[in-house]
Amino acid sequence: QVQLVESGGGLVQAGGSLRLSCAASGRTISTTDMGWFRQAPGKEREFVAAINWSGSRTYYVDSVKGRFTISRDNARNTVLLQMNSLKPEDTAVYYCAVSRTPWDYAYLSMPGLYDYWGQGTQVTVSS
Repeated sequence: QVQLVESGGGLVQAGGSLRLSCAASGRTISTTDMGWFRQAPGKEREFVAAINWSGSRTYYVDSVKGRFTISRDNARNTVLLQMNSLKPEDTAVYYCAVSRTPWDYAYLSMPGLYDYWGQGTQVTVSS
């Protein structure tokens, strides 16, 4: 079992930055691929970014490319999401999750293929 706790969300003006953190406990996540998702009110959960176990490969949804950066610190059992140039449409609850399938670009964006979700952290971007 893995417990995931997201933090770092908040209220920021458009153009601002936030750094989200996902801290894992219970077991190491250093050998697993990880993902960030988000869910806005009334919308389905949306894939944001993924990172492989070593940090050597990353993948982003088109809408955040060039603005968001996913990284990980395996020594601290943590995954990070640096969000720059935030837009009002980035407003959502952000979740991290553990992938249960090998790295495959065809499946990385599917929330059903992730386990052990955190409780989420709210990100609100004002215009």
